[in-house]
Amino acid sequence: MKYRISVYTRSVDPDRYPAGLANSIHLACTGDGGERQPLNRDYGILFARGVIAPDNTIVPYGVKNPGIFAMEDGRIGITGERVYENGEPVDDRQVLLWTTRDLIRFEEEQLADRAEIEALHPADALPVEDEIAERAILYWNPIRYTSCAIPEPVRVKDERELDAIRATLFYSDGSERSAGIRWDREAISFDRPGTYAVRGEFRQQTFRFPLANGYGDPVLFPWEGKWYYISTNDNLDDIGLYVREADRAEDLFAEGITEHLILPFDPERGFEQTFWAPEFHVIGGELYLLFAVSGHTWGPQCHMMKLKKGRPIIREDSWEDPVRVLRKDGSPLTRDAITLDMTFVRGERASYVIWSYREFIGTPKDSGSMLYIAAIDEREPWRLVSDPVLLTRPLFGWENVAGTINNEGPHAFIRDGRVYLTYSGGSANSYTYALGLLTARTSDDLLDLASWDKSMTPVLTFYSVAGEYGPGHNSFFTNDDGDLMIAYHAETAITERLRCDGIRRVHFRSDGTPYFQMSTEEDATVLEVTASVEVTGTDGGGSAGRA
Repeated sequence: MKYRISVYTRSVDPDRYPAGLANSIHLACTGDGGERQPLNRDYGILFARGVIAPDNTIVPYGVKNPGIFAMEDGRIGITGERVYENGEPVDDRQVLLWTTRDLIRFEEEQLADRAEIEALHPADALPVEDEIAERAILYWNPIRYTSCAIPEPVRVKDERELDAIRATLFYSDGSERSAGIRWDREAISFDRPGTYAVRGEFRQQTFRFPLANGYGDPVLFPWEGKWYYISTNDNLDDIGLYVREADRAEDLFAEGITEHLILPFDPERGFEQTFWAPEFHVIGGELYLLFAVSGHTWGPQCHMMKLKKGRPIIREDSWEDPVRVLRKDGSPLTRDAITLDMTFVRGERASYVIWSYREFIGTPKDSGSMLYIAAIDEREPWRLVSDPVLLTRPLFGWENVAGTINNEGPHAFIRDGRVYLTYSGGSANSYTYALGLLTARTSDDLLDLASWDKSMTPVLTFYSVAGEYGPGHNSFFTNDDGDLMIAYHAETAITERLRCDGIRRVHFRSDGTPYFQMSTEEDATVLEVTASVEVTGTDGGGSAGRA
C-alpha cells in the first residue's frame, strides 16, 4: 500500500474559516513521494451534528482530535472528540464515530465508548489500499476536461445524419458526456457521394462572473419561445418583482436590458417589503410565480400568483392577484413565524411544495430556518393537502456558521428517477453560504423522511471556484443545447456583501451523480475538430476514436 490517509481539523479563523468549518474532519492523502494532498480542496468532509435543545433551539457541535483506524470487517473507522462551538469537550466518556469502505460514502455518525475506541489505537494516519485511495482522490479533487472523440470515419447520407453526429467529451474522473457539433456544411456536397475533410466546432454555453450585480436568488426560465429572468432585486431594497425577457438566455444580461415590473409596492394589498426569491413553475399546466412578501409589519410569507391564459409574462395585468399559501384546513402556513423560498417538485406519487420556515428570528429562541415539505393538488397548488413535514434543520457546522442557522433556498431537478434537491446553509450574503444536497427516488413517498438522503458535506462552497465567495440560493434550468445549468448568487471577495449572479453547467460523474463545482476553466468550452466525412447514400457506421 503506497497511500496513507490522514485526518485532521483546522485552526479557527473567524474571518476566513470559522469554527463551524474548522472543527470538522478533513482528509488528506500522502503517496510514495511523500507529498501530502488535501482532499475536497482542504474543506471539511465530516461534520458533527448539533442537537435540538428543549426550547427548540440548536446547540451546534464540532469535532476535535480526530483519529483513523482499520476495522476487522474491512471498514475504515474515523473518530473524534465531540466539542461545543467554543471548542470545549461535550462528553469525556464518548467519542464520535464514522465508518466507510471507500472514503467517499460514510455511515451516519454514532456515539461510541471512548475506551473501546482507544483500544483500537486510532492514529492521525492510516495506510489504505491503492484502489481505495485513488478513487477517493478522483472523487474529492476537482474534475477537469481531458480530451474528446468523434466517430472515425463519419459516414452519413444527408444533413440530418450529419447533425446527429456528436462528440464524446472525457473528464479526469472517468466520466464522459455527449456534445453536439456544428459542422461546416458548405464543405460537403450531399448529392455527390465521396469523402470530405470537414471542420466542426463545439461551443459550450458560458456566462461571466459576476453576471448581474446586486441580484440574489436568480431564476432563468424558458416560456413560449422566449427566455425570462427573475430574482430578488437588492438594488431596489427588495421592493417589487421585476422580470427580464430575451430571445436567448445570454441576452438576459445584456447592458441596458429592460426590467418589467410585474408586482409593485402596494400597501392596499399588503405588499410592502421582502419581495424575495421568486420562482417560475408550471403546475397543473398553468404558469405560477412562487415568492415571499411582507406587509407593513416585517415578516415574509409564501405567496403564489398565476399567469392569465394567453397573456405575456412581462405585464403586470397579465397576472392574477397573489394568494397566500394555506394549510389544508385553510389557515395560513403560520401566524407568528416566517415562511419563504417556496419551490415545487413533482414526484411519481404526488406533487409537493418545499419551503423554509423560521420561528423567533433574532431572539434567543431563534429556531433557525428549516425546510418543510407538503403535498399539494396541482389544481389548487396554494392549498396543502397534507400536513407539513420537517425535512431538514441546520445541524451541521457548515449550515450553522457563527449563528447563521440556515436551511433555505430549496430547488430541485429530476434525473434518472431521482430527485436532487439543493438548499443553502450559512450566511445568505457572506462567504460562508454554501449548497447542501438531499436526494430521493421519484417513486418514493417524499413525505417520508426515510426516503431522503442528506449529504453531510456541502456540494458547493467558497472553496469550489476561485473568485466566487458564498455561492448559494440556486435554481436549475436546461439550456437550448440540453445541458443542465445552475444559476446562483455569490460575492466577488471574502469581505464583500454585494450579491452577484453566476451560471455554469452541472456536470455528472461516471456514477450519474451531479457535480456542481466545475469552473469554466476546468470544463470544455470551445473545441475545433476536423473529421473525414464520407457521404454514402446508404446507412453508415463507425467506431469512436479520440481526437
